Amino acid sequence: MNRSIVGRHFELTEPIKDYANSAIDTLDKYGLDIISATTLVSSNEKNGKKGFGVEFVVNLKDKNSVVISQKDKDVYAAIDLAIERVKKTLRRHADRIKNHKIASFKDLGAEAEAVGEFIGGLTDDPEIVPMDLELHKPIDFDEAMDMLKEEKKRQFIVFNDTEGNLRVMYKRADGKFGLY
Repeated sequence: MNRSIVGRHFELTEPIKDYANSAIDTLDKYGLDIISATTLVSSNEKNGKKGFGVEFVVNLKDKNSVVISQKDKDVYAAIDLAIERVKKTLRRHADRIKNHKIASFKDLGAEAEAVGEFIGGLTDDPEIVPMDLELHKPIDFDEAMDMLKEEKKRQFIVFNDTEGNLRVMYKRADGKFGLY
């Protein structure tokens, strides 16, 4: 994991760097592939009040990033609060990944074995069954239009035009017919 700790308008001391590094070390327990972790510590002063801001940017594999910002009067308290929020986010992300199940052939049981036997049967000696071509006779434009008007489920029909090209007639949302 690449780490970087940057101070903006603030001089980082070794104890603060060590504290941020030890906080980042606790992120490994979630089992996620963390590519990089960037810590940005900044000093903020508004209306005479001094405060600190801490931002953690954690880049995970698969283009997932976690960005957490936290402000507090004490830099150590800001780091603690921010790292707890990062841990919560990473824990939720890890739980989502662990609960995501992918269906496999083992989940199908006996049906998967039957498919395996069928495919094995095809490689030994395939049987060719002839088809009746009268069922698939070519239709013309008028027949395609009548078939589409009659049927409720079918949305398009493929037919041969007078030049022998395949054409597609389809129902449009406005009730008219389109032709490719």
